Amino acid sequence: MRKIAIINQKGGVGKTTTAVNLAAALAATGQRVGVIDLDPQAHATLHLGIEPTSSEASMYGVMTGDTRLADARRPIEENLWVVGSHLDLAAAEVELAGVVGRELILRDKLDEDGEPCDFLFIDCPPSLGILTINALAAVDEVFIPLQPHFLALHGLSKLLQTIDLVARRLNPRLRLSGVVLCMFDAGTRLAGEVSNDVEQFFLQCREQRTCWATAQPFQTRIRRNVRLAEAPSFGQSIFHYAPGSNGADDYRQLAHEVVARPQAASLP
Repeated sequence: MRKIAIINQKGGVGKTTTAVNLAAALAATGQRVGVIDLDPQAHATLHLGIEPTSSEASMYGVMTGDTRLADARRPIEENLWVVGSHLDLAAAEVELAGVVGRELILRDKLDEDGEPCDFLFIDCPPSLGILTINALAAVDEVFIPLQPHFLALHGLSKLLQTIDLVARRLNPRLRLSGVVLCMFDAGTRLAGEVSNDVEQFFLQCREQRTCWATAQPFQTRIRRNVRLAEAPSFGQSIFHYAPGSNGADDYRQLAHEVVARPQAASLP
């Protein structure tokens, strides 16, 4: 099973859109896919057509109580399930403050879970707090959605520092596999410049002993597409809402690229 955290501390860069639609695209090819919504805003939960309620088992109970992942898992369609979130999860940062081993709660819950799948995606909150640390401690790979503009690049170094810290102290298997350029407008010079800057940055890291030494941007660019923005309000992936759109085509292509690209190997 490939366990992948999709993270960016900056909001509005296509993180949840990528988590949901990449998962749906892989499920449509026959891969068994799970999504864990670790964001208290519950956007991935809503995007997949589930209304977050405090009466349903969710990631709040998983992280702060005795709820098993199996108790909170909800089927969405063939080959695709989700463990939803709820606004209550925002309180987890405070409730877990005094808990020993709080950074490894999600890893332990996943180890106890017997549900087999080929891909597991964790949609992380737009912050670098205890929930995101739990995700990084539990997975083997990280995907970073990035919007091609200066401010998005500016925060990349802080994000890489966090990933490196978790890799050194909590999860030596952790590797950054790739960057997904979202909301891409090929007609602008800025998009091309940022794309080149990202590629050059990771090329220069090849000889370094870091957890992103083998990372590279995915060749598939997720084009700016209004259908991708509309789909969450209907509780549908792009493949149900607008299967013939550019957004659907791009995420299908990204899914093929993810399958074809081997998991990043650990450094010796």
